[in-house]
Amino acid sequence: MDAVKTILVIRLSSIGDIILTTPLLREVSAAFPGARIDYCVKSPLFVALLNENPYLHALYTIESPPSGPYDLVIDFQNNLRSRRLVATLQSGRVVRYRKRNWKKLLLVKSRIDLTGPYRSVVDRYRDSLSDCKVKADALGCELYPSAADRSFAHSLPDAGGFRLAVCFGAMHASKRYPPVNFAAVLSTLFAAMPLQAVLLGGKDDAPYAELIIQALPERFRQKVVDLAGKCSLMQSAAVLECSDAVLTNDTGLMHMASAFGKKLFVLFGSSVAAFGFLPYHTQFELFEVSGLRCRPCSHIGRNRCPEGHFRCMNDIDEGVVSGKIIDYFNTLRK
Repeated sequence: MDAVKTILVIRLSSIGDIILTTPLLREVSAAFPGARIDYCVKSPLFVALLNENPYLHALYTIESPPSGPYDLVIDFQNNLRSRRLVATLQSGRVVRYRKRNWKKLLLVKSRIDLTGPYRSVVDRYRDSLSDCKVKADALGCELYPSAADRSFAHSLPDAGGFRLAVCFGAMHASKRYPPVNFAAVLSTLFAAMPLQAVLLGGKDDAPYAELIIQALPERFRQKVVDLAGKCSLMQSAAVLECSDAVLTNDTGLMHMASAFGKKLFVLFGSSVAAFGFLPYHTQFELFEVSGLRCRPCSHIGRNRCPEGHFRCMNDIDEGVVSGKIIDYFNTLRK
């Protein structure tokens, strides 16, 4: 390959998918020392995830797109919108991520699993760079909260004991553990040890936070800090950074927490590991209901359970979840 001095990376959305490209930014920078790396996302919301990234020179959005020229364009999105963007650029070489969505759809529609041994989407991103001499470095995802973001996180009240971040939301209902189940897990934890729970999510998640709190015994409610819809994306990142562990659905905040090497307790409903989105290079416990003929019902998630029973989440035992978290916190006490 000719000398590469300018590189554009494209991943338009969403939170988790963008975070999962951050190992590649580090590795691409190592493969092309001194090259300028720019990045294009869909909207300013996602720019915040990359603002402080030391491997990036400039950030762009679809509304304010890059103009080039670029020696190398890495299209991790690979859809019509990203291809249209690439067509407007003066670019040398273009490499694209092969999504292989047909394998996911075959698993969903026919229960035929051709995905093979587990591979993270990060590894599949890297496959698209096989001719670029980009090498895996065995490190994880990266995020860089600003000093102001960290100041916000450190200003939260310290209730003593451990801090558990709870990422209870998700875009699709089939990925959300029910609020009453979250409340049951938290009630057991509060009764077992000194603990503060911080609820994290966006504005759309705020009503579910209230349902969790209302389902708690009144004596435990003061142990909860509800930040759903009340802080920015990177303020949430800073809160995750200073938490002792994270209880989470399959959501972008799960991948955000993985960037800080946190121990994750992960709840998979309609999600399955075969899709490639387990936490990357961090310790985690996965809770799921194996053997359901209806799972997975979608490769992205659904707004309701198509079978009406929602067993993939309802059958995840709250006692098992709380027991694993208690065991982990007890190891931290030693």
